[in-house]
Amino acid sequence: MHILWGSMIVAAGLFMLVCASLKSQFIIYRLLVARSKILWGENVHRFHQVAGTMVIVFGVLVAFRII
Repeated sequence: MHILWGSMIVAAGLFMLVCASLKSQFIIYRLLVARSKILWGENVHRFHQVAGTMVIVFGVLVAFRII
């Protein structure tokens, strides 16, 4: 079960990382950007890249039962 949840967390982090890198216009990512832009301003895409990377690392740790 940990592998399933870990994989889903990694997929969410990968989504954030890829969309932030491409500055995607996908509707879900635009909603995330709109909320984050209030606090992060023009650095919102960099923030989502860093956050996506951290989520991927966390998902890998969950998948291998380290956390």
